[in-house]
Amino acid sequence: MQEQPWYLLPNEEQIETPSLVFYEDRLRENIELLKGMINDSDRLRPHVKTHKCLEITNLLLSAGIKKFKCATIAEAEMLGMAKAKDVLLAYQPVAENINRFFKLKAKYPETIFSCLVDDARVAEKLATKAHEQGASVDVYVDLNVGMNRTGILPKFALALFKVLEALPQLKFKGLHAYDGHIHDSSMQVRKQKCKPIIEQLNTLKKEIEQINAEQITIVAGGTPSFPIFAADTAFECSPGTFILWDEGYQDAYEEQKFNTAALVLSRIVSIPNRGLLCTDLGHKAVAAEKALENRVVFINASRLQVRSQSEEHLVLSTTEPDNYRIGDLLYGLPYHICPTVALHQQALCLTNDKSLEYWDIISRNRKITI
Repeated sequence: MQEQPWYLLPNEEQIETPSLVFYEDRLRENIELLKGMINDSDRLRPHVKTHKCLEITNLLLSAGIKKFKCATIAEAEMLGMAKAKDVLLAYQPVAENINRFFKLKAKYPETIFSCLVDDARVAEKLATKAHEQGASVDVYVDLNVGMNRTGILPKFALALFKVLEALPQLKFKGLHAYDGHIHDSSMQVRKQKCKPIIEQLNTLKKEIEQINAEQITIVAGGTPSFPIFAADTAFECSPGTFILWDEGYQDAYEEQKFNTAALVLSRIVSIPNRGLLCTDLGHKAVAAEKALENRVVFINASRLQVRSQSEEHLVLSTTEPDNYRIGDLLYGLPYHICPTVALHQQALCLTNDKSLEYWDIISRNRKITI
């Protein structure tokens, strides 16, 4: 008996399109694969920005992962709702987000929330607010290790550390470095580029520990550099895309064998000319920041070529026009899953028992309650 392709859903005729779909068995396999790539699960601090989903957070927690990283207050609140023990807001809170950060700490006392700082004035504002609240704040110094997005240059880190040490409401926990500029397909090239960053971070760690006589933590990297930091350092690692994977990462990082665990479903809604098919997979259903040919590939119709896309429509061409009818369901693998997930309020999940459930993408919203 021929095995059914992994991606097919039951009762296809009842499925709304466009839709995002998760596959629970493949999510669980990805979590176990991640754990198998590092010597100690306590060094894992996965980023939740990819999935933004409470149910997936609970899968990670049930697998024994206790630490998480996030980018927004809403993602942090989702982790508080899940009773995650240790959450790093990998963003420096400023202005009203400082108040929101303290509200978060007050509402979810079972979770230890920390945040990044790269500026002495922000650190002083955090300390002032903590004093007003009778609280303290765990902080990591954010370093610019070459991406030039956030953080301070490593040569200024000791000076900022000394500022933090003079603010008793702040507890310095360690260093944070994100290397999103390192995304070469060649593992060897990635290793070469990571080597000076590793040396720089270890040198800084040693210098700081000589001053404060306490061990500090380094949180570093994303998915492309995860295998390198996992194998060659004692750093905490923060991959995010591993959980859902996508066509772009599958093509680029062959050494990482994660399963693609999220697809977008669409249907042919019109045939405007022979050889042309129009589907309902517009900009609002799949990430569109990449070139037209690098937005989605259809795993049950791989010869279809993307011709144009607008807000609600994706036009494809085919050399086999007699094979397609209006209403046909297409299973699409996005090239970039993170922004694709953020376009959907819910995902349809094929669970381990082969039933279908809706899982909310709860922290796609900028605000949950705080």
